[in-house]
Amino acid sequence: MNSVIAPVWRAELPNEAATQGLAREVAALVGADDLVTLSGELGAGKTTFARALIRFLTGDPELEAPSPTFTLMQIYDSTAFPIVHADLYRVKDPSELAELGWDEAAEGALVLVEWAERAGSALTGDRLDVRLFTDTRRGPDYRRAEITGHGAMAQRLLSKRGAHSVLERSGWTEAERQHMQGDASSRVYELLTKPSGEKAILMISPPRPDGPPVRGGRPYSAIAHLAENIRPFVAVDAALRAENLSAPEIYAADLETGFAVLEYFGTEGVVGPDGPIAERYAQAVALLAQLHARELPGELPIDGGTYKIPPYDLDAMMIEADLLPEWYAPHLGGRLIASGARAQYENIWRSLLTPLLAERTSWTLRDFHSPNVLWLAEREGVRRVGLLDFQDCVLGPAAYDVVSLLQDARVDVPDDLELKLLGHYARARKQAQPEFDMASFAAAYALMGAQRSSKILGIFARLDKRDGKPHYLAHIPRVKNYLRKNLGHPALADLKNWFDAAMPQIFANETQGASS
Repeated sequence: MNSVIAPVWRAELPNEAATQGLAREVAALVGADDLVTLSGELGAGKTTFARALIRFLTGDPELEAPSPTFTLMQIYDSTAFPIVHADLYRVKDPSELAELGWDEAAEGALVLVEWAERAGSALTGDRLDVRLFTDTRRGPDYRRAEITGHGAMAQRLLSKRGAHSVLERSGWTEAERQHMQGDASSRVYELLTKPSGEKAILMISPPRPDGPPVRGGRPYSAIAHLAENIRPFVAVDAALRAENLSAPEIYAADLETGFAVLEYFGTEGVVGPDGPIAERYAQAVALLAQLHARELPGELPIDGGTYKIPPYDLDAMMIEADLLPEWYAPHLGGRLIASGARAQYENIWRSLLTPLLAERTSWTLRDFHSPNVLWLAEREGVRRVGLLDFQDCVLGPAAYDVVSLLQDARVDVPDDLELKLLGHYARARKQAQPEFDMASFAAAYALMGAQRSSKILGIFARLDKRDGKPHYLAHIPRVKNYLRKNLGHPALADLKNWFDAAMPQIFANETQGASS
C-alpha cells in the first residue's frame, strides 16, 4: 500500500538570505489551522526563520517580529489568517497553555511554536517541524535545515519538496506557474513560463493510493494495471525516445513524489475546427504501424533498475469490460443486469479475448487518442506526432491503440476516413511484415473496439454518477455508435446477441443526468 511517512526536506542555508528564501518556500505550504514547530539549539536561527516567515505572510518586509521569549505569545494579522508566534521555553507544565488563552488564539490561525516539546501532547499530530542547525565550520552564519512533515502535512511537504527539486534541477525555479486544464485522471499539469518566454510543463503525478479491494483482495487499479506512480511514465518515455519517437524530453523528475518537468509540445493537435485532419491522422497511424512492426522490449531501464511493462491480460480486459454492466447499465442504460446474464456476458468476453491475448503483443500505449496526440510541424515524418499520457502502457494487442485513435470518444471520425486510415495502417504493416494478415487484424480491431467502447461507457457513467462530472455524458452517443459498429463484425455475433437480449435499450434514447 502506498503511504506517506514523515518525509524530510533538507536545505543548506549559507546566509540569512537563504534562510529567508526557505521561509518563503514554507509560506506556500501553510495556512489557517496549521502548526509549524521550530527546533534547534540557541542561536540556530529559529527566530530569524520565524520572522522571515511572518514578514512574508503579512506582506510587511519591515515588520519587527521580535522573539516572544518574554511575552510567550505574539499575534500578527495577515490578509488571510492570524499568525501566532509562541515561545514556550518558560512554560513548566502544559496546563499553563489554557491560562495563556492558547485555544482561543490558535483557532483559525497559523501557529509557529518554539520549544514545542514544553506543550506535551497538546501539539502532537499534524504538523510541520523545522529543525535548524549551526555549521560554524562552513561560516559564522551558515545553517542547515531539516523540515519534516507529520500526519496530513506529510503529503504537502512531499509535494513541495518534489516541485522544488525538479524545478531547481531543471533550471525552471524562476518560471511563472499556471494551472492547466486536467483530464479524468488524478494527474495535474502546470504551464511553466520563463521571463524569456520559454515554456515547459510541470507534471504532478503523486503516488496513487490503493483503492478498496474489488476482486481477490486487489483494487481496480492493480487489476487493470494502471500506473500507481510516475516510474512507468519515465521508463516508457525514455523507451519511446529511444525508438526515435517524439515523447517529451524529461528535464528533471522526482520518482518518489511524482513531479517532473517536461518538454513543452505546444497546443497544435491533430483535430481542426472541421474534425480530424487527415494528414495528421495518417502520420499517427503510420507511427503505430512502425511501432507494431518492431520487436520491442518488455523490460525497460530506469534509475539503475528496470521497469517491467505489465501484460494487458485477461483480468485487466475483463474488469474494464465489466464497467458497462456495473456502471453504465444501471445509471444510464436503465437496466439492472441479473446475475445469470452477467455471467453469460463475462463468459462471452472470455471466449473472445483468450485467443487474441495469446497472439503476439506490442506496446499498447492505451490512451492514444486526440487529446494526447500533438502536432509538431517542425519535425519530420512520424516524429511530427507528439506523444503524451502513456504511463498506463501495457503489452497488448496492436489493434487496441489503432481503435483508440480511429474510434475517439471525443471526436467524430467519419467512417470513410476510418476505413482509409485502416488501409494505410495495413499497407504499412504488410510492407514491414509480409506475414501480416488484415482479416485477423480486422477481427481484433472490432473486438478491441467493442471492449474499449464498453469500458468507456462504464467510465463515463462512473464519472457522472460517482465523481460529479456530467460533461462526459455528451460523448455517450458517439461511443454507443462505435459499439454498435463493432458488434456488427461476424466474430462478435455472440456478444451482439447478448446485447440484443439483455440490454436492448442500450441503443435507445438516453436518460440524461446524474440521477438517471
